[in-house]
Amino acid sequence: MTIRNRLTWLFLGLVAVILLAAMSVVYILQADYTHEEFHQRLRDRAEVTGYVFLEQDELRAEAFRNFQRRYLRTLTGEVLQIYDSKLQPRFIEQDVRIKIPERILARILTEKEVYFDLGRRQAVGLFYSDNQGEYIIVAAAENHSGAARLEYLASILAAIFVVSLVVIYVAGRVFAGRALAPIAAVNDQVDRITTQDLHLRVNEELGHEQDELTRLARTFNRMLERLEDGFETQRTFVSNASHELRTPLTATIGEIQVLLTRARNPEEYQQGLDSVLHELQQLKSLFNSLLELTQADTSSAIGDTIRLDELLWEARASVEPEQRRRVQITLLDLPDNADHMEVMGNRQLLSRALKNLLDNALKYSAPSTLVSVQFSHHQGRSHIRIEDHGIGISAKALPQIFQPFFRADNARGVTGHGIGLALSRRIIEVHGGQLTITSQLGQGTTAQISF
Repeated sequence: MTIRNRLTWLFLGLVAVILLAAMSVVYILQADYTHEEFHQRLRDRAEVTGYVFLEQDELRAEAFRNFQRRYLRTLTGEVLQIYDSKLQPRFIEQDVRIKIPERILARILTEKEVYFDLGRRQAVGLFYSDNQGEYIIVAAAENHSGAARLEYLASILAAIFVVSLVVIYVAGRVFAGRALAPIAAVNDQVDRITTQDLHLRVNEELGHEQDELTRLARTFNRMLERLEDGFETQRTFVSNASHELRTPLTATIGEIQVLLTRARNPEEYQQGLDSVLHELQQLKSLFNSLLELTQADTSSAIGDTIRLDELLWEARASVEPEQRRRVQITLLDLPDNADHMEVMGNRQLLSRALKNLLDNALKYSAPSTLVSVQFSHHQGRSHIRIEDHGIGISAKALPQIFQPFFRADNARGVTGHGIGLALSRRIIEVHGGQLTITSQLGQGTTAQISF
């Protein structure tokens, strides 16, 4: 069932219940009013009967009946009876014999006025006292006109209920259709967006400024932005990966083809195989970096308690000996409690991340320049700052440096695959840290890590 149909039937059911409850209350109140009104009419009949029959001593029963037929409107199935204080009948209509139980008569004597039912008749019993003694007057009749009015009211209410449901159903479908039209429009717009049209966006002006439809459109647009960025990153990754993988393979195949063009002496074969070995080692290094990139997930950040200041010295020690002297480590603002410099995680992975950053700083700066490494702790966070004075990164390339295989134009002449920064950031984020890179072209680069 569609949302439109569900909303329509839900709206119809809700209004039907409310309408039925309201009509039921109206019917019950009207029935109660009709019942009470008829009780009052019976009481008036009983009082008139007592006055005419008992107060006028000379008036005979037959004369009273003539008076009643002439001046009083007879009620359907009307019964008028008079009893004395000893519960003996003094006047009972001859045409209709109704036996009043003695317990009711005794109750009338006690309570002075009692309303009760005699089959289909409503009845009232009054205690009446005059100069002749004490009497009980009973008046009973069928409320035929009241029942007819209630039946008519019930039919009117039923007709109104049915017509109202039809009108409400039509109005509900129209209302639901108009209310859901912007959602249908959003659905149509999103349905037209494919992987080739991720630049398209949903119209955010389908609803009011702050309503749910506008929020839905904005949510879709943010999702499309993330998808577009993801697809663009994927395309860049595939393009760069293809280039990086093709380069050593092309060089290897070319070297082997040259060796096979003619017979060569052992020294030439030795030189060719050395070149092939170098390219294959580069390819192996590339595959290992890709494997590490895929394995650096949240499950890796468990196991060891790592002192960050100690890890810096370990990362420095893993640098090539001839480059190690260029790395200068400075410890600043150390906390009183050494536990504040500890993080939980994988020591080998975190050491690899720091080594990648150190290698980049050394590789992209002149051999004679130093790389400054500072460690500090303040405001509950540990900070590592790695700064070089190398070739730097252009403002255009800076936003893309964390994409795997991306390499800035001025870095293509340096050996590398463009995976180190992406791998380092993923490892650091897995360990609860944050890596930011700032750089100026031709002046150097600074990597800032905070835990």
